Amino acid sequence: MSKRPGRVAIFEQFAADGIKYMFGNPGTVEQGLLDAMGETDMSYVLALQESVAVAMADGYARASQQPGLVQLHTGVGLGNAVGMLYQAKRGGSPLVVIAGDAGVRYDAMDAQMAVDLVAMAEPVTKYATRVTDPDSVLRVLRRAVKIAMTPPRGPVFVALPADVLDAVTEEPALPTVVPSTRVLPEPALVARMASVLSGGNRPLILMGDGVATSGAQRELATVAQLLGARVYGVNNSEVNLDAADPSYAGNLGHMFGTDSARVVGDADRVLIVGTYVFPEVFPTLHNPFSDQAKIVHIDLDGYEIAKNHPVDIGVIADPKLTLAALAVELGHQGGAPAAPARVTGRTAPVVSSGPPSVLELFTERLAQQAPGDLILFDEALTAGEPLGRHLPAREPGRFFQTRGGSLGIGIPGALGAKLARPDQSVVAFTGDGGSMYTIQALWTAARYGIDAKFVICNNGRYRLLDHNIDQYWREQGIEPHARPSAFDLTTPPIGFTQLASSLGVPGRRVSRLREVDGAVAEMLSHRGPFLIDLVIE
Repeated sequence: MSKRPGRVAIFEQFAADGIKYMFGNPGTVEQGLLDAMGETDMSYVLALQESVAVAMADGYARASQQPGLVQLHTGVGLGNAVGMLYQAKRGGSPLVVIAGDAGVRYDAMDAQMAVDLVAMAEPVTKYATRVTDPDSVLRVLRRAVKIAMTPPRGPVFVALPADVLDAVTEEPALPTVVPSTRVLPEPALVARMASVLSGGNRPLILMGDGVATSGAQRELATVAQLLGARVYGVNNSEVNLDAADPSYAGNLGHMFGTDSARVVGDADRVLIVGTYVFPEVFPTLHNPFSDQAKIVHIDLDGYEIAKNHPVDIGVIADPKLTLAALAVELGHQGGAPAAPARVTGRTAPVVSSGPPSVLELFTERLAQQAPGDLILFDEALTAGEPLGRHLPAREPGRFFQTRGGSLGIGIPGALGAKLARPDQSVVAFTGDGGSMYTIQALWTAARYGIDAKFVICNNGRYRLLDHNIDQYWREQGIEPHARPSAFDLTTPPIGFTQLASSLGVPGRRVSRLREVDGAVAEMLSHRGPFLIDLVIE
């Protein structure tokens, strides 16, 4: 391998790993790196703020099942990105995040922007490190890709000092080897799992995004049918089970553990697969499962198995292969499949005698008119019920939802998904509050002509906070009263179409039923990014 600066060699490594995009926001200490990038085939996707860059990479990684590469500007850029990195860590998005600093030779100076980047990144990443030797830059990047892509997937961080990248290296660029985790439990353990799970009368399955990562949707559906089990989503932000499957009972709540406890408390057999339990903000401190319940937990993240509550069998194994083997064993032990579980956790939507709401009609018309390959990126939160009715999450790879608790991924996440799937239609639903975390992403959409569509569900409030404080008042015995003024977004009102126009994206405000049909048609037929300001209350 010929000698060349590390800032050149780094792009040879990215090319060896098939990484095509770098999402980022530039800074002075990365100027040599970005200058060298001009001689490569890699595309730089400029974001106006670092959280936008991370969210775009997150959407790209989820839609492509490949690592998303992010460039940040030392500690100030990393600080701006922390919220979105937390979401990526909680959701298991394989991101490779790099940031420059002035140089190893300046470490003792405590100069402008000096900070311990690794210490900053560690709480919100799966792995964080700093390269200090020119002949280890590429091996550390390969390690980063490997760690990011090995389940449980997650973001990794590598600090790249400018003087290390300026130094000459002969280190070769080689494709990263990501180890296979397609492991299967021994037959005796599979038989034991089947025996435990088939011995009850009230079986329950809790599923999460580890199912989608493994591609185990069909196998999960088969096991649910054989057990006659209800299936609930936990940390369920992708298509882990067809929403039309008769076993699917919906999602558990993400806020209060008492809500989940009411669902799981009567189960006598529980299969947990591809998720941690439970991801609420306010979980129950006691075990929500019945003392008589037998629990089996299958995941590739051993840390999460029996982390908070005991299980009878914990298995670190690939969900797809393990569920397939479990289905065979259940068939041997139990004979014919059980009748599909009677789902008691879902109720049919209330049909009003009056006209539909603007949101209801909009989602209905979108479902009728959208192309069959539509990818939906959903950050609508409290406005999400009509989406579930008219655009249910049915096919793997065509539905992505916010996760991890942070807002703002809707618009940039859709941009990343569109770059990953350029031949498919992408529509993002977000709220008025959530959209303003990363509204700068519209400028990136316009700059690169990324043909994604955005629907802002505008109710003039942080509506989720309204719901949460209502429950808080009930639990504390407080009489309802005026909600905090901090939840209001109408003073002054936000002009979303004007804001979008200023960032180069055309838009249309929709507040009446008669405006819906024309707006849906215009949005879908427009070439390039387009925004709908959907006034829903």
